Amino acid sequence: MSGPHVGPKKEFGREVSAEMAGTLSVSSFSPFLRYIPNSRPSTVTLIRSSSSPVTPPTSMDTPRETKKVVVCGGGVIGVCSAYFLAKKGAAVTLVEKSAVACAASGKAGGFLALDWCDGGPVSTLARASFNLHRSLSQELDGPKQYGYRALTTLSLTISESQNPPTPFTSTSKSTGDSVVPSWVDGPVRNTRTIGNTETTAQVHPQLFTRTLISNAIEKYGVEVLIGKLERITLEGGRFESAVLEDGRVINADAVVLALGPWSGKFEQLSSLFRVYGLKAHSIILEPKEPEAITPHALFLGYYPAQGGKPLDPEVYPRPTGEVYLCGMSAVAEVPEDPEEITANPESISVLKRVAKTVSSRLGEGEAELKAEQACFLPCTDDDLPVIGKLPSVSGCYVATGHSCWGILNGPATGAAMAELILDGESAIVDLSRFSPARFVGRRRNR
Repeated sequence: MSGPHVGPKKEFGREVSAEMAGTLSVSSFSPFLRYIPNSRPSTVTLIRSSSSPVTPPTSMDTPRETKKVVVCGGGVIGVCSAYFLAKKGAAVTLVEKSAVACAASGKAGGFLALDWCDGGPVSTLARASFNLHRSLSQELDGPKQYGYRALTTLSLTISESQNPPTPFTSTSKSTGDSVVPSWVDGPVRNTRTIGNTETTAQVHPQLFTRTLISNAIEKYGVEVLIGKLERITLEGGRFESAVLEDGRVINADAVVLALGPWSGKFEQLSSLFRVYGLKAHSIILEPKEPEAITPHALFLGYYPAQGGKPLDPEVYPRPTGEVYLCGMSAVAEVPEDPEEITANPESISVLKRVAKTVSSRLGEGEAELKAEQACFLPCTDDDLPVIGKLPSVSGCYVATGHSCWGILNGPATGAAMAELILDGESAIVDLSRFSPARFVGRRRNR
């Protein structure tokens, strides 16, 4: 903990629920990465180092004082930040109101893509994080612990008004430039391969997030507190403590506000920029014969029978034997408590129709409905995440607004936050484009 600071003490915040690519430069590597030449020039394999510096310290080096950091928010962004901070040597306390990965980080699809953000500002973040996912999987036994696997990803068109699927078509068929897997026996057309096993993958997001926090606790001493963040206190323009609703005070040198869609309910953040919630729905099915479902992610152009604009649902088979379908998203008011989030029956009904139209194996009687659910994705007005130090406040950092790419970009965001807080700058990815300082002087949308 840093020493006392001159100036008045201030308190910020309201009650808040705490949940919720270009090529990497070879000349400046993060301590979390090691470059390995690869026969495919488009890929960079990332391997996490230990929390020690890449170059062992000499006897002349001065040991760094352990920094105390409190991370507010138990979703994938908060957990990744806590994990990499602790691995890098910080003493970390993570605060979560309800349960780790109880909201979007537990109910998302878990789809990962290397290059789908290429050409935009998120490109380097996405590429670094995709490869960091691969390395984490090798280190944490991802295939067994949280369903990490590479995928083939298809885009296809399907019309609900056409003939229903013929049960259990046994052979694959070709439409467009790609072969349709045999379990997709609905009236599909215009099939294209949009990702292969080198560029797309998946995790089970809840299992991934909880595996990471378990390792952070067991290996690096992270402490998890269940409690509702009420406010943070400052002294002399510097972060001093996080105060919980029940009166507990957590003193630390720095705070990471990883509040997901609840960022908009925290005054310290909402006064600077807007984070709003996009409510997304999903169902989880368990087919009677899960071994018949191959690892193909499907991105659909779906034309409902009643006409109107096509929908864009997504289908992700999981190695657990389940099949996850999502879609039907709309901006909605974020409730105070993640436990209060309920699905809209109409949206769930549409997803069930999508399932049985895509495959007879996913229809009623052939697959058990395991879950019907909704979650809120945190979005910003400029469609970019907010990652970095809050302007004019020392020791206060934010990581939020990752929209539908939170699971993908969690690891690189967490590693970047650890470097920024402990080293003074991020080496894994340039965070300047994501800095909250970009909102200073802008007229905030409401």
